[in-house]
Amino acid sequence: MKFALCNEIFEDRDWRKACEFIASSGYEGVEIAPFTFAEDIRELEEEKWAEIRHIAEKNRLRIVGLHWLLASPPGLHITHPDPSVRENAAIYLKHLVKFCRSLGGEVMVFGSPKQRAILPNVEEKDARRWVRDIFLEVLEEAEKSKVFICIEPLSPKETNFINTAEEAIRLVEEISHPYFRLHLDVKAMSSEGKEIGEIIRNSAPYLKHFHANDASGKGPGLGDTDFRPIMKALKEINYRGFVSVEMFDTYPSPEICAIKSLKYLREVMEYALES
Repeated sequence: MKFALCNEIFEDRDWRKACEFIASSGYEGVEIAPFTFAEDIRELEEEKWAEIRHIAEKNRLRIVGLHWLLASPPGLHITHPDPSVRENAAIYLKHLVKFCRSLGGEVMVFGSPKQRAILPNVEEKDARRWVRDIFLEVLEEAEKSKVFICIEPLSPKETNFINTAEEAIRLVEEISHPYFRLHLDVKAMSSEGKEIGEIIRNSAPYLKHFHANDASGKGPGLGDTDFRPIMKALKEINYRGFVSVEMFDTYPSPEICAIKSLKYLREVMEYALES
């Protein structure tokens, strides 16, 4: 397993300096939230895309991929009853596929809770059909670019659509495309009321990417979530991808939290290897 850091905690920092810190802290990769570079990534010149990748590679960092896909620009929604709104979301996602590939990324984590939530007066069966249609359209571009789109189950506090790993797996099976896979997030899994290691083991055939954070939203090791059984389960299923640290609470500072989180994950990885 390799460790990456999600970049939005350094949103206000120069990209070069952020990469220097991430690399010096011992991370091997970085995962990008597109809104940290532009509200609408289409407004970012492709020369800038190349610069983003060059700076990461100069610091020996792999750009793992993208997350927070539809956080901006405003007005994107994949279960909206207006077909033009859904098509705009599909067009933007296809542009993000190209952005991801140009950076050397391999995964796009589809969380975007507000942009997928089923709106009042919309039937779930219609929402599921629209979502399938959108992803199948985007996956044509993703397959050409060899970019995996990974659906992320999120808690009911965040969205009313795809709240458990089982529900996400059902969508993966319905879409049935080799580049549409599952992403798991520890904070989100903590809402399921199941043992997280069990969820991981049951999801093994579908799992492509993984986020590490505490149930509280802090970094791993900075709250009460015990990562020993989590890392053990990842070892048992022979997970070889990146584990990206994502955090929403960075007190007392993003730098301290990033360093402590990686130190903790390495410690529990040693536990997993020995057990």
